[in-house]
Amino acid sequence: MTRKYIDCREFPSEMNCTVALSADSEDELLEAAVQHAVAVHRHEDTPELRKQLQGLFKEGTPPIEKPATVAA
Repeated sequence: MTRKYIDCREFPSEMNCTVALSADSEDELLEAAVQHAVAVHRHEDTPELRKQLQGLFKEGTPPIEKPATVAA
């Protein structure tokens, strides 16, 4: 099983969030990412949000340096 991560630094936001989450299980990462999105970014926990977040997962671990941002 490959470790996966999601990194808020890749996505521009008004709050300039620097949180990166990683886990050995995609299910565990999804739950942590949803909790973060709801609590910090004020998103609503919907099936669409979960699908969108899952589509942003990358294999490995987050880089130490800030990655390039994705154009919105």
